[in-house]
Amino acid sequence: MFDIDKWSEIFQTLAKNPLRTFLTALGVGWGIFMLVIMLGVARGLENGVHKDYTGLATNSFFMWSRSTTMPYKGLSPGRSFNMKNGDDEAIRQNVQEAGLVCPRNRLGGWRGGSTATRGINTGTFTIMGDYPVIREVEPIDLFEGRFLNDFDIEDKRKVAVIGSRVQAILFDKDEDPIGAYIRVNGVYFKVVGIFRSKNGGDRGERTESTIYLPFTTFQKAYNYGDVIGFFAITSKKGISASIVEDKVVAYMKKRHKVHPDDDRAFGHWNMEKQFNQIQGLFLGFDVLIWIIGIGTLMAGIIGVTNIMLIIVKERTKEFGIRRAIGAKPLSITSQVIAESIILTTLAGFSGMIFGTALVEISKEFIQNDMYLNPLVQFESATWSLVILILAGALAGFLPAVRAVSIKPVDALRAE
Repeated sequence: MFDIDKWSEIFQTLAKNPLRTFLTALGVGWGIFMLVIMLGVARGLENGVHKDYTGLATNSFFMWSRSTTMPYKGLSPGRSFNMKNGDDEAIRQNVQEAGLVCPRNRLGGWRGGSTATRGINTGTFTIMGDYPVIREVEPIDLFEGRFLNDFDIEDKRKVAVIGSRVQAILFDKDEDPIGAYIRVNGVYFKVVGIFRSKNGGDRGERTESTIYLPFTTFQKAYNYGDVIGFFAITSKKGISASIVEDKVVAYMKKRHKVHPDDDRAFGHWNMEKQFNQIQGLFLGFDVLIWIIGIGTLMAGIIGVTNIMLIIVKERTKEFGIRRAIGAKPLSITSQVIAESIILTTLAGFSGMIFGTALVEISKEFIQNDMYLNPLVQFESATWSLVILILAGALAGFLPAVRAVSIKPVDALRAE
């Protein structure tokens, strides 16, 4: 390994026909280059998608009531019903796997918006009635004032926490919203906090267009009585949200006299399932990238093998002389394999460097909600290097076997 003459001979052999060596190396380098680029782009896309889930409780689900579709206990199908105050505590008591149970209300229903005004400024926003614990389900960054607290709930205080987009629309730039009053659907609320979303993209913009009101105040101010619009529920650590979802839905059917087989009476949406689907999508994307990348690399390796066979054929007489003066077959095969490994490793390493550099450069020019912080992970780079070395040894194996399979006498006669 540390024989300087041996290494010098290897490099002289590769440099003897520089154009041939360059074109052969280009095939290997291009394969690694494309593999690195695709892995970097995949990470950028994954980071862009995951940004929308930053801080979200991915072990959560949401549920709401709808109309029944089956008769049960003397009640006819098509019956509308609402979830009520007390359902939250009943869920906590009867579904031990449930973590946070957050009752919620929204003015205008699902995807509905309501008007809020401040002086002559008016906007349509999402108006939510919530408990303070909702911050553990939906991530927000409170940068001024405070969030809702238990005293707001108990005393039914008319206070509001507004998003940064609400502030931008209802207040002047030099105006401090804290302590000011806004009117939401005809009811005045005192602003006690301002927040930004920790999410990016459309999800973050929607969150910053939200006004949070105390849940109890919301019910009283807008004549909701004891109605709960929907629940946000998380599972305890180590328990799948899907398990909790099934148990909560089954319990609520029993509590509200809904047929156990009526799957339309409660609507529910599972954040964990959606997150896992996205994870599975990118896992499949990674597998496809490696298949394509390794396939491209193997095409380059076949080229290296062919070139090494040509080199062995050109040096047949040389190998015959070595064998005639006592060189062992192992020394010849090791040299041929070493030449192949060096050629593929240098070419592949160059492709890896150029690919990584291009991924890093793309950070400066391509950054948006769908493509964020592309990178080549150390683990991926390590595996690429391992593949290079193995590919180089594979490319040199057949030519090496060919080199020692010819008898010395026949090799000496070769022209």
